[in-house]
Amino acid sequence: MGWDLFNYFGPAASLAWIAAGWLAVRGSKKASMLASLAGILIMGAFIAILWEVQNRPPLRTMGETRLWYSFFLASAGLWTYYRWSYSWLSAFSGLMAIVFVVINLAKPEIHSITLMPALQSPYFVPHVIAYILAYAMMGVATITALIQLRKPVPDPSLNHFLDNVVYIGFGFLMLGLLSGAAWAKEAWGHYWSWDPKETWALVTAAAYLLNIHLRLHNRFPRLTLTVLPIAFILLMITWLGVSSLPSAQGSVHVYS
Repeated sequence: MGWDLFNYFGPAASLAWIAAGWLAVRGSKKASMLASLAGILIMGAFIAILWEVQNRPPLRTMGETRLWYSFFLASAGLWTYYRWSYSWLSAFSGLMAIVFVVINLAKPEIHSITLMPALQSPYFVPHVIAYILAYAMMGVATITALIQLRKPVPDPSLNHFLDNVVYIGFGFLMLGLLSGAAWAKEAWGHYWSWDPKETWALVTAAAYLLNIHLRLHNRFPRLTLTVLPIAFILLMITWLGVSSLPSAQGSVHVYS
């Protein structure tokens, strides 16, 4: 019992999110939100079961973080649909959540129960969850920015929505960065070591800060929007790409 159950929970959550997207496009907001919530609860139940079975938070492997990303991306889509009624965003968030479910179904990874000493810290769970929440919010922001860039004149109401999402995502990003620094101080005796992942995380935070700075001055609207997809690419490199770089093989962020 454990990861084998994902063969049932994953498809069930995906079907709920497909139904939610279809209902959202048809304008059935309440039914869509209930279907989306059902998928979120199914995924949350699996995460809770896995946590109990493994006797540790399921946040160590890439497959485990994909579970949280699906959970939080769908949650962000539900929240934005409830708050601003953008059906296309709800549908797309559900679709992206399904993509990570399919990856986990098609490419199951070895999920060790053992948690190495460096990860046995009170900072472990808030640090990882803060970053995954940031990834989900910035994913929503990137989708919105790309849609805005396709319009001859950006929608002012979408800009207001985009500001809120970026501010929330950036808050979680900084929470992840600062909790990571505190964790490093506790585990290795220093707050910062210019580790490859730390460096890329700082570059990513600077890119989002540039977007916020440009937005506050409101002088270059298209450039401001263009920064968001670029920043999201940097975010994905930080999350998925840095660990494969030769310079990162001695990194404290590589736990294999």
